[in-house]
This record gives sequence, structure tokens and C-alpha cells, in this order.
Amino acid sequence: MKFRPLHDRVVVKRVAEEERSAGGIIIPDTAKEKPMQGDVVAVGPGARGDDGKLVALDVKAGDRVLFGKWSGTEVKIDGEELLIMKESDIMGVIEGAAAKKSKAA
Repeated sequence: MKFRPLHDRVVVKRVAEEERSAGGIIIPDTAKEKPMQGDVVAVGPGARGDDGKLVALDVKAGDRVLFGKWSGTEVKIDGEELLIMKESDIMGVIEGAAAKKSKAA
């Protein structure tokens, strides 16, 4: 992908939710909610502070993050559905998720 977000924007790819609930019930597509977790694909250089200096972002490409249900703008780049949001829309980084993801692959 050749896309670089500007300022404090972050490109996130949603992660697929489980097909079953914790109790083993299969959830149909019509009842599923969009996942609120995603993997950071790309980040901008950062925002300018009041003093004019560049403030780097706390997230980086590869981080698994948690964001609000209605956060970001949905876009399709190279046939891939992505979200572009400001870093302030991200609630936090899920630690250890990248390690679990790479072991499963």
C-alpha cells in the first residue's frame, strides 16, 4: 500500500471478530457488530504543538489498538477496507496482541 497519513492520523485495519460467543453460540452476520479492535497499518509524522514543534505519535505500525465504535472514516485502498482516524480516537494499545498474532501465523 502506498498511502501515508498526514499529521496525527492513523490508518487501522479492523481485526475479524469471533464467529461464536463465549458460550459457543454461533453469531449470524446480521447480528454482528463491527469490531472495535484493529491493527495499525500506517501513522502520520505527528501533530504540531503550541510551540510549533512536531509531537510524535504514541502508536506505531503493527500495534493492536482499541478504538471507539463510531471512530474514524471508512475508506477502501487497494481493495482493502481500512479506517483513518486521529490518534485521539484511539483508546489504547493492546499489549501482547502482536506476539499472539505472529505465533498463530
